[in-house]
Formats: sequence, structure tokens, C-alpha cells
Amino acid sequence: MPCKFSPTAGRRTLTDFIDVADVYPAGRLDMDSEGLVLLTDDGALQARISSPRHKLPKVYWAQVEGEASEAALQALRTGVDLRDGRTRPAIARRIAEPPGLWPRNPPIRYRANIPTSWIELGLREGRNRQVRRMTARVGFPTLRLVRASIGAIGLEGLASGQWRQVDPSTLGLRREGGHPPAGA
Repeated sequence: MPCKFSPTAGRRTLTDFIDVADVYPAGRLDMDSEGLVLLTDDGALQARISSPRHKLPKVYWAQVEGEASEAALQALRTGVDLRDGRTRPAIARRIAEPPGLWPRNPPIRYRANIPTSWIELGLREGRNRQVRRMTARVGFPTLRLVRASIGAIGLEGLASGQWRQVDPSTLGLRREGGHPPAGA
């Protein structure tokens, strides 16, 4: 589902799930990704959440093809070279399949002879399809990608398509001088 409210022929959008006027997504997920999307009616807050300059951590769960090796995880931790430059070091660890995760629609491709594993990646930058490109670069293509958290706000207690209102001060954004932004 695209992270937008405007209609797209034959595709679900945020309007299929959110009945709140005048809010906009802070950041995006591509068509093949799932998970947490923050919505706000505050343009300045939207820019701060989306901007890599503020280095707001985002955590992703990636189901990858194959058994993710320690060498691959270490490469993700130190940064990998992509066409658009070297990535910043990521937090990378192998995890069990996240509990309570909703079924994927459509399901990922299944091949009986190729196992899958889950990794958790923490990033402080946001390039186009970055997690997918990083995992492919270290030899473990992403089959399913779920954004688990943005700052201190996570998916806990939410099913696919559900939403809840949160206090923006819980994001952990700081002003340049180290103080939380006013009204956030």
C-alpha cells in the first residue's frame, strides 16, 4: 500500500484505513514494504521526522532469503557500498520471526530448498529502498520488510490497518541545542 491518501487505480491507500482529515505521512514506505507510518498535521514536525539531518532512528524487520550470516551482519554494522555511496553503520542483528506479525498479502515467495531468516536493522538515514539494497549487497535479498519503529514509537499492539494517536514528544526529536521541540 502506498503511503499516500490520493487514489490510485486498483490499489489501496491510506484513506482505506484512516478516517482523519488533514494529516499527512511523515516518511514513506514503498509498495512492497509494510509497517509503521507516522501521520501528522504539523508540517514542521513532518519535515523533522522525514529529514535524515535529524538522524531519527528507524528500525526495520527484514525476512531475508537464506540464513543470514554473522559476516553479513557485520558488514551491515560497518556500512556497505551502494551505487549512491557508502551507507552509515547500521544496528544489525538476527532475530526470530517477530511475534504477532500479521499475514503478508500477498505472501512472500516460498521455495522449499531455500530457508529464510529474520534480521533487525536500525538506521539513521533513509535512502530509497535502502534496506533492500543493503541486504542484497551482503548476499541476503529481502523477501519481506516491516518498519517496526520510528524513534521511540513502535508497532506494539497494532494490527495491520489499525492506528492510534501518540504524543509527538515520545519520538525523541531534539532541537539543534538539545532541547525537545516546542509543541512536540
